[in-house]
Amino acid sequence: MNADWLEKLSQRAKRGRLREAGAARAPRVGVVTDSAAALPENWAASASVTELVRVVSMPVMIGDQIYGEGTDRMIGALALALAQGSDVRTSRPSPGQFEAAYAELAAAGCSSVVSLHLSGELSGTVDAARLAARSASIPVTVIDTATVAMGVGFAVAAAAETARDGGSAESVAEAARVAAASASILFYVPSLEQLRRGGRISAAAGWFGTLFAVKPILVVRGGKIVPLERVRSAPRALLRLTELVQQDIAARSGRVRVAVHHFGNEGEAERLAGTITDASPDIELTICSLPAVLAAHAGLGVLAVAVAGETAAPPHTPGLAHTPGSPPAPGERPDAGPSSGPESGSRAG
Repeated sequence: MNADWLEKLSQRAKRGRLREAGAARAPRVGVVTDSAAALPENWAASASVTELVRVVSMPVMIGDQIYGEGTDRMIGALALALAQGSDVRTSRPSPGQFEAAYAELAAAGCSSVVSLHLSGELSGTVDAARLAARSASIPVTVIDTATVAMGVGFAVAAAAETARDGGSAESVAEAARVAAASASILFYVPSLEQLRRGGRISAAAGWFGTLFAVKPILVVRGGKIVPLERVRSAPRALLRLTELVQQDIAARSGRVRVAVHHFGNEGEAERLAGTITDASPDIELTICSLPAVLAAHAGLGVLAVAVAGETAAPPHTPGLAHTPGSPPAPGERPDAGPSSGPESGSRAG
């Protein structure tokens, strides 16, 4: 009887080894994104998710110096340059950087890649990824998420979790598209000057805001940055931003995730996050610095809030479900979208 038990144990162990070997051979899908996705350090619940993701850094040029994303030296230099009004520019990553990321995932055993990037209306990054995908050794699906910051980050998380669970390239890409489509991005900037300089809003909108000292609330809509509402003071703008975020959260059902971004004003971000969670204690909320490549255009003191859920914000939520071609929101100028121009102007990189 003992021999039978040992034989059964041996067979069970053999089946386990075969399952592990099969899992190791099973096709895996890798995920690539850019540093504008704003992924915080604790964005993933486990290493099995993060090991499938590669983040390509977007360069920031301060004067004649080029910095990579995420270094303390660069953050300090950027904050000083923004405070002094010095020349700050951004650029898209090179196709070679994406080729290297795709090759690294292929070497790690991935059979395909889903590559997710910030809006093509704001940056040429997605174009660089498409160029690199043509020469990749494995199939690469490139997706323009039409959003920024954790709007992209939430899509990356959804894609990586689906990939970890053994999803196909098609299901990973679909998870990313659904998450990106559900995301809304609202933000407040003390001044429109940096956005005007970089061409992310029209010159007319920038001039209007500067002349009348307007504190705008902006929204990412159709992949572009457009003014949603204009408020006459900073306290009122922050109050209105909070109200709009709370309306967005209340209009959703199921799992709701929120990210509060900041640059140079972490205390304000913490207070904003506290107000949001007090009103909606069941949400999943994280606070993280805005990536340098986005802060370079938004400027010091920016507060941005990304909200994502199982479904998109309903049409009645003010400004968040607006589609291209529909009437502008109350107080919005129809010509307030970003102007077109060279890479260093209308698009970030």
